[in-house]
Amino acid sequence: MRALTAAQSVAALVVAARLARGRHRPPPLTSSRGVPAEPISVVIPARDEEDRIGACLAPLLADPAVREVIVVDDRSTDGTARRAARAGATVVSGASPPTGWVGKQWALHQGVQAAAGPVVVLLDADTRPKVGLCAKLAELLDTWDLVSAGPRFVTGGAVEQALHAALLSTLVYRFGPLGPAAKSPHRLLVNGQCMAFRKAPTVRADAFARVRRHLTDDVALGRLLARDGWSVAFVDAGALLEVDMHTSAAGVWREWGRSIALRDVTAPARLAGDLAVVWLTAALPVLRLAGGRPTRLDLALLGQRLLLTAALRGSYREPGLGLALSPLLDPVAALRLALSVARPQRTWRGRTYGRDAVSPAGLAARPGDPSPAGPRGLRERPGRSAVR
Repeated sequence: MRALTAAQSVAALVVAARLARGRHRPPPLTSSRGVPAEPISVVIPARDEEDRIGACLAPLLADPAVREVIVVDDRSTDGTARRAARAGATVVSGASPPTGWVGKQWALHQGVQAAAGPVVVLLDADTRPKVGLCAKLAELLDTWDLVSAGPRFVTGGAVEQALHAALLSTLVYRFGPLGPAAKSPHRLLVNGQCMAFRKAPTVRADAFARVRRHLTDDVALGRLLARDGWSVAFVDAGALLEVDMHTSAAGVWREWGRSIALRDVTAPARLAGDLAVVWLTAALPVLRLAGGRPTRLDLALLGQRLLLTAALRGSYREPGLGLALSPLLDPVAALRLALSVARPQRTWRGRTYGRDAVSPAGLAARPGDPSPAGPRGLRERPGRSAVR
């Protein structure tokens, strides 16, 4: 019992230190007023997204800052390509992924190659961007080499929102709040739903080919490029970007749980540490409270979790009862995290990948991988650190 108390105390200090970084969060993005000098190409990988692609495309095609919108039809079996073409997007018929490639990276690789603009913004088909988002991201590329943006989430009911918020909290407990700098590339987070970069250095780095096997492709890309010397930012774009990822709590459990552990980009020791932190500081206090035997530390941790719940209100378009009740589902979120580590999902969008795609091997060099390009292709900015 003493050992458990000591371990919980250490984990509580770790989480408190991570949450304290929230004091240095930059303000959320606001819409850019000007039109960027450089043309912006938006690339959207889409596989069976007929029902969602229209809402993503409409604001982009009405945005004066966007010169072209490219939809890479990733072998869809529905009317995704037809709907995108009717809306006015340029449709690239994606080829089947080569051996060793995860489908999304292959689609992104094709889309970036097809892009005409020097600035590329990547968006998922379930995002709902607002006019001004792309110009603001392009503006940030004067300071950063890779920018990813956190959206405001759209959830369909109290249970879905509660589970989503509980899972989102595990990311905050493990990596700290969105925005403040990661201390090393190994702890960097990137959101693949919305990213921006300049095309030329990304092509020179052969970036998507080098993370071709990863199911957690966005974090793999960010950490790889940060390790090469790129400066990487994660910004709050909730006022300019919404995302409707799931249709039910079951979808949250299945789909977001697929990647929540970041298993393929995290070394086993770090995975074990992340699991311990979540179980000791989030799940255990709730379980003890339910059993009627919480300790003082448990109560303090529950109070901390309630403060985090209040801070997460801005992450949801309609924060409600689900968000308020989300701490009660922390044990469920911890269980989903453990299952994501122990039994990683290898099937996604109708494709099944080998064990290599979920192997917790980090970003070690692999035979046949291109050599790191380093920051040579980037503009010189003396004294700039790689990760902020």
